[in-house]
Amino acid sequence: MGFSTDAIHVGQEPDPLTGAVVAPIYQTSTYVLEEVGKSKGYDYARTNHPNRKALERTLAKLEGGIGAFVFGSGMAAIDAVLRMLRPGDHAIVTKGVYGGAHRLMTRFLMDFGLEFTFVDTTRVDQIEQAVKPNTRMIYVDTPTNPTLLVTDIAGVSSLARARNLTFVVDNTFMSPYFQNPLALGADVVIHSATKYLNGHSDCTAGAVILSRPQDAAKIQFVQRAAGAGLAPMDCFLVSRGVKTLAVRMDRHNSNGITIAKHLEKHPKVKHVNYPGLPSHPQHKLAQRQQRGFGAMMSFDVGSESAVRNTLNALRICSLGESLGGVETLICHPASMTHASMAPEVRREFGITDGLIRLSVGIEDVEDLIADLDQGLALA
Repeated sequence: MGFSTDAIHVGQEPDPLTGAVVAPIYQTSTYVLEEVGKSKGYDYARTNHPNRKALERTLAKLEGGIGAFVFGSGMAAIDAVLRMLRPGDHAIVTKGVYGGAHRLMTRFLMDFGLEFTFVDTTRVDQIEQAVKPNTRMIYVDTPTNPTLLVTDIAGVSSLARARNLTFVVDNTFMSPYFQNPLALGADVVIHSATKYLNGHSDCTAGAVILSRPQDAAKIQFVQRAAGAGLAPMDCFLVSRGVKTLAVRMDRHNSNGITIAKHLEKHPKVKHVNYPGLPSHPQHKLAQRQQRGFGAMMSFDVGSESAVRNTLNALRICSLGESLGGVETLICHPASMTHASMAPEVRREFGITDGLIRLSVGIEDVEDLIADLDQGLALA
């Protein structure tokens, strides 16, 4: 069946007891056993519950995986995947990986004997040069946050298979509607389900989708043992959001392309990072491996003072750290999402003090352009 049909119906079948078209929220911690050693499939909500099982079925179907597991946040999902590594293991990571992931890797997990090398994953040769005898994983954000660089998923997949490495892709920016890394050879897909999957900025969630049974078993164990599984109400909210993912992403995409083209011509904007523009260095690659370009972009206005003048003047675009909601969100990565990085690391990753990240919502695009123009007039 088609994407929208699967998003609405897989895992979301009518309630067998009442026929309710929307599954009930199982807001309970405990399930009574029928007799000793016999249950109806559930015993304690930390280990599993019907709302979680339903959402995981949906996401596995949409990403083409053999299993999916949902967590209390995107960072909890990332942490679960990195727990597949063991002390002494080495991972190659996208230079410009999400700031929270960079913080987890460099300021926490390295203390437990893990090693990380950050490289430009848009160049497969740099990844290959970074492989060491103890390398076990390649971890890629594509497009990157907030510089929007695109990695060749199929190309990296070939390298990972040849070297017997686990290949992980964070697919948050694209969603399964626009990109399916597992179909291109990746082993693991991560989502901050807080973002486009939920789409309404009313819960935090993370998801991991797997292509290999042995990896699925590891992630399931972490979910149960660490107690980081997503609660019933949040599962319900993400499931509700996924039902409209296709129509939302189409509007996000059309708005995103229109605004990127407008910003590229704006006299106050130095440059725009958006894979949908022919000027983007990986534009043709994005056309090949994505079905759309999405609504995430960044643009440079030259200085931090210009950023402040612009952002403080906006009235429709909301100043906030998240992304992927129906409302347009805008932020200053250097002082917000990537503030935990040292300034020299930010510069190395292309995150300048004048860079603004924009998550284009589904409002009327003319209103968004007018708001951005009046803000940029003060840059």
